[in-house]
Amino acid sequence: MTSNPTNDCYEMKKDLVRDWMTPNVITITPDTTLPEAHRLMVTNNIRRLPVIKDGQLVGIVTRGDVRGAEPSEASSLSIWEINYLLAKLKIKDIMTRNPVTVRPDATIGDAARIMLEKKISGLPVVDEAGKVVGIITESDIFRMVVQQWQESE
Repeated sequence: MTSNPTNDCYEMKKDLVRDWMTPNVITITPDTTLPEAHRLMVTNNIRRLPVIKDGQLVGIVTRGDVRGAEPSEASSLSIWEINYLLAKLKIKDIMTRNPVTVRPDATIGDAARIMLEKKISGLPVVDEAGKVVGIITESDIFRMVVQQWQESE
């Protein structure tokens, strides 16, 4: 049986971000060091960390941002010099400030459109007060599409 594109689009207009987002997001502060952010990403198998200051979202840092801040393998610095420099680097120096966000009551289609237009793979989900309540990623949207497709078979 084949999937009906009309029904799939309907689901993306109907399903809400709150139903597919990852709640209880791991966050960091602007003063978190680069090695600590990297450790959190690796340990928790995540690719992005919202940056919170005084309870409000002020930025986001991705695994790509972290990799981009690391010195080239062709560096003439010793491993100790590299570790010293990285330990001094704070997330506030590399984060994307004022990231694009989405509300929990937005549709999955709205979230997908924003990600596509902005060429990003995830969005912090914030409530009316600006507090991070979750994160929605391309993987979450793929999970929704696959589940809807499997249920329609």
